[in-house]
Amino acid sequence: MFNDIGPLELVTIIALAVLVFGPDKLPKVIQDVMRTVRKIREFSESAKQDIREELGPEFKDFEFEDLNPKTFIRKQLDNDDLGLKEIRNGFDLKREMAEVTDAVHSRESDASSSSSSSASGGRIDMTKKPEDTDKDDRPPFDADAT
Repeated sequence: MFNDIGPLELVTIIALAVLVFGPDKLPKVIQDVMRTVRKIREFSESAKQDIREELGPEFKDFEFEDLNPKTFIRKQLDNDDLGLKEIRNGFDLKREMAEVTDAVHSRESDASSSSSSSASGGRIDMTKKPEDTDKDDRPPFDADAT
């Protein structure tokens, strides 16, 4: 419950409790707090049990922790009923990117070898403006259609 409280924070809380309640009343306050926490846990467990009974036998394996989206996704990815592991393993992003890069570089080398310009080893010259030979490929603009 208090996994993120360190020893320094714990000492600080104890010192503040002693200062606020005093050493005389501190054991009574601790008992009251523990009794309240115990009642809240009992109420929570009984509410969970009531919900499980109302859901019926088909939800007997239902855990309330599964309502957390991270837990739900992690559990579904571990469950191989849907074949998600095959999909995840079959998709290799590095290989796909390498194929795209090779295709782009082969187009560049084809274009540079067919033109009379000097070959730059498959590199694109970013200082040159692209040739505007395909200006007339656009469809005409129709102001009435928009």
